[in-house]
Amino acid sequence: MSDLDAKINEHFAGFVVRKDLVKAVKGNAIVPTYVLEYLLGQYCATDDEASIQTGIETVKDILRKHYVHRSEAGLIQSTIKEKGRYKVIDQVSVSLNEKTDSYEAVFDNLGIKKVAVDSGTVKAHPKLLVTGVWCIADVQYEFSEDARVSPWILETIKPIQIAKVDYEQYRSLRSAFTTDEWIDLLMQSIGFKPEAFGRRSKLLQLLRLIPYVERNYNLIELGPKGTGKSHIYSEFSPHGQLISGGEVSIPKLFVNNSNGRIGLVGYWDVVAFDEFAGREKTANKALVDIMKNYMANKSFSRGINPMGAEASFSFVGNTDHNVPFMLKNSDLFEALPSQFHDSAFIDRLHAYLPGWEIDVIRGEMFTKGYGFIVDYLAEILRHLRSEDFSNRADPFFKVSEKISTRDRDAIYKTLSGLLKVIFPDGSQTEAEVEELLRLAMESRKRVKDQLARIDSTYPEVDFHYVRADGTKTRVTTVEEEEFPQFYHLRPMLDPKAQDTESASGDEEQRQTDVAASVTEQSRSHAQPQPQMPEVSPAPAEGHHEFAENRKGLSYDKLFGTYLEGARRIVVTDPYIRFFYQIRNMMEFVEMVIRRTPPEDQVSIHLVTGPDDGNISRQRDLLDSISAACTGTGVSFTWAFDTSGTAHARDIVTDTGWKIVLDRGLDIFQAPIKTDGFTLGDRLQEHRMLKSFYVTYVKFEPRIAAG
Repeated sequence: MSDLDAKINEHFAGFVVRKDLVKAVKGNAIVPTYVLEYLLGQYCATDDEASIQTGIETVKDILRKHYVHRSEAGLIQSTIKEKGRYKVIDQVSVSLNEKTDSYEAVFDNLGIKKVAVDSGTVKAHPKLLVTGVWCIADVQYEFSEDARVSPWILETIKPIQIAKVDYEQYRSLRSAFTTDEWIDLLMQSIGFKPEAFGRRSKLLQLLRLIPYVERNYNLIELGPKGTGKSHIYSEFSPHGQLISGGEVSIPKLFVNNSNGRIGLVGYWDVVAFDEFAGREKTANKALVDIMKNYMANKSFSRGINPMGAEASFSFVGNTDHNVPFMLKNSDLFEALPSQFHDSAFIDRLHAYLPGWEIDVIRGEMFTKGYGFIVDYLAEILRHLRSEDFSNRADPFFKVSEKISTRDRDAIYKTLSGLLKVIFPDGSQTEAEVEELLRLAMESRKRVKDQLARIDSTYPEVDFHYVRADGTKTRVTTVEEEEFPQFYHLRPMLDPKAQDTESASGDEEQRQTDVAASVTEQSRSHAQPQPQMPEVSPAPAEGHHEFAENRKGLSYDKLFGTYLEGARRIVVTDPYIRFFYQIRNMMEFVEMVIRRTPPEDQVSIHLVTGPDDGNISRQRDLLDSISAACTGTGVSFTWAFDTSGTAHARDIVTDTGWKIVLDRGLDIFQAPIKTDGFTLGDRLQEHRMLKSFYVTYVKFEPRIAAG
């Protein structure tokens, strides 16, 4: 057990569970995570290994006896008949039979219908009338000679959820954890190993929780397949409902005019639309219109009195192209169905979560540590919906007055949601508020910048905030920094038109025309663009900062031209210790070898710190770099800084360049894939970055040589 796991168990005993236990008990039971964790929370909410093993067997036994597999429905029906009563775990929904003036339940897996339900049960659990709810239910069988009377009777029912949550206790216990510890606890709670994610990647995962803590919040996430976009809405909370984007109607989502019954938005905290993207998909125009009205005004009407609701919307879908292609040829919303690729709909989205920054989910990303029982956390998040934390930024920062009311509301809702999730006790510092404010503004800016591409009536907006001392700080998106040559362009041609031209043999001319237009727009664009340091014949002094999760950078782009002509290079980095960090050192050496003519000689010397946990392994790996350089014209030597005082991270050449890096060579996020192949293993440009800065300083060569 890690120190964090021990701390979690100490402060939240009874409300946490070891996350790998879900897989241990699930077997072939097709049930949501929150159902399994509810049961594990009853029997395995402890750190005692013996008790955990006993609890696992108990939960397995409960699932074995009471969870209904569709293939065994007949056997369970027979058991109920023979015993007269039996407890089952199943998904249950209820409807009103107007002909008999009675409520009737349907058991999904058990396959029985017209199960008699009393009015009191329906009043206590109204969600049963809207959609299926996972429950532990006692089902009774009483045969009647009257064919009109169903023999099935629902005696008792208990939705899968924690009975009581003490929010004040939760808030007070938050203070026992540092911010990093709390974020890691939340990451483990949603099932992920914190070590597999950088700081920004963790915040993007937690951004998915905002619809659960903010009323009427509209989030979209588009990105590659397999990044876990829908998991948080299907498995995480009993208060969220995941539906396919094409399988919803106005009566089901909003209100049924025939009986006046409100739809999903009236009963669920979050309604998520899975597989929402797809240009070939179609949507009912009336549905789109009523959705736009609801997203803007929190109310809807179908010819009768307006009705209000608090459900948040989350739209998740897959993109067809990578980011630079979309920015050059269309926009970041290109994958949406045409009815939703509409400026009025898009403008109502509070945040765009960049799904291309989320790594494909793999087995080694899942945690074996402790996290909140998801149902417990879901109840906490639901309680937080009634609070507003957006004013917590006011003592420190002021959002630009040039930003519209709609943009401002979107920013503050996102900020409020992040503060609720990470700082429910109000313990945030100025620096922490700034970090979340920047993310909130960036998430809305991504929406607004794409609107300017889609609809020329939308002006570009200068997203910035002002500190208490009057300092103005501009906010950019990661893709804006990574692809400044495309980000602010208006699309030249419709993608379909491009395909037609390509088919007709005019693709080469089209590419020439587009390239010329790109160049002209890049030159004429008035707004200053952030630039990435590129290889140039004339390296210059300067300071550059890079955002976390961007790609497209390599050691050659950062250092190549600055090392030209050097005969001695000294790298000082106290943290060349772990395997991937030593691999970084090897790749630096490879870069120098590629740039060194075979007739020249270059020496590279590394000064680093010892890995006290595995120093012999570190020595062997560093020596292997020295051996690998034999016969190349580049020699590699290394030494430990035995004084322990070398904290600098820089590269110094005998040609008079000093390159200062706050992270040394450790600028790439650590790889977590243990087998198979990824482009990032072979090409640095395909690795995600950590946030870092680099400063280039020129001085007299004799100083470097000394």
